[in-house]
Amino acid sequence: MIGTRVEKFYTAMERMAYLYDLNGRRMGFDCDSIGGYATWKKEVRAKLSEITGIEKMQACDLTPEVSPAEAEDGYDRTRIVIQCEPGVRMPMFMLKPNGIKPGEKRPVVICPHGHGSAGKNSPAGITSIPPVAEAVKHFNYDYGVQFAKRGFVVFCPDARAFGERRENTLQGDDETSFMNSSCMQLNHMAICLGLSLTGMWTFDLIRLIDYIETRDDCDAGRVACAGLSGGGLQTLWLAAMDDRVKCAVTSGYFYGYKDSLLRLSGNCACNYVPHLWEYVDMCDLGALIAPRPLLVETGDMDPLNGERGVANVTEQLEITKKAYRLYGAVLNVSHAVFHGEHRWGGEATYDFVTRALCGEG
Repeated sequence: MIGTRVEKFYTAMERMAYLYDLNGRRMGFDCDSIGGYATWKKEVRAKLSEITGIEKMQACDLTPEVSPAEAEDGYDRTRIVIQCEPGVRMPMFMLKPNGIKPGEKRPVVICPHGHGSAGKNSPAGITSIPPVAEAVKHFNYDYGVQFAKRGFVVFCPDARAFGERRENTLQGDDETSFMNSSCMQLNHMAICLGLSLTGMWTFDLIRLIDYIETRDDCDAGRVACAGLSGGGLQTLWLAAMDDRVKCAVTSGYFYGYKDSLLRLSGNCACNYVPHLWEYVDMCDLGALIAPRPLLVETGDMDPLNGERGVANVTEQLEITKKAYRLYGAVLNVSHAVFHGEHRWGGEATYDFVTRALCGEG
């Protein structure tokens, strides 16, 4: 090194990649019978509950707070707040289609958001806020609205560290901060307490399904979850950990951890759970969903796929499909590849969910 110029960097990346290959995926899916799969599923869920901290989280009374509904084009939007853990509350928007008859229960779609969304505001299509309108246009982000207009009751929650749940002591409250998150700060606190942001997000959505079960306008036996990016993370984990999710759509979030989160280690802190890679890869989270319908959306130019591109996705899906083959249900796994970067596609999604929940479309 001469002055401030570095001619060669001595990084630890290749050592980390070596350790990943040496120690990774100890509990990966490798079953040849439904009985073996059931045992594997129980053991892996227990391990994931342990390392994410879900097993440490405490359910409590939901004590919902429901605000007056606001009329939109074809649906009503209602702000609801529920209590997930003692003192931990989750705001959300419920989008309820017009024309629901008294006593009628509609199928439900949970629409978690990803980054750059202002939390629940983008899936719920709050385009009166200029930065949200820009995000909706850029990422095709108003998928909650699109589901509501197709007759589903939709819930768009704020994940911890987003929207109304940002750690405001660490952020400002201008438009830029409004669109961003405090994932890093919250996950730093969590991992030192044996928790994780991934675990908290998953637990909160489990509690949302608990709330859905209390409503007389929701068919709790027909619940789907669909999300983009970090919303895809939430969808994948929720469906993997809770069989009440009957259909899952993960967009821009299904790929091998080594390529997309180890080698692309600058991704958000919300992706990182202590010891996770030692036990599973994303294909194994997908396998936990079998035989329920699973759609993976991939932009063929999405940089989060890693340097090998779509191949990093398809090789994961091939392992997931092995679990579905045990049930003779490999057709329940779909891969929709569209030309584009990191955004919600949607071309195959709405019919896929309609078929899964309603048997039509």
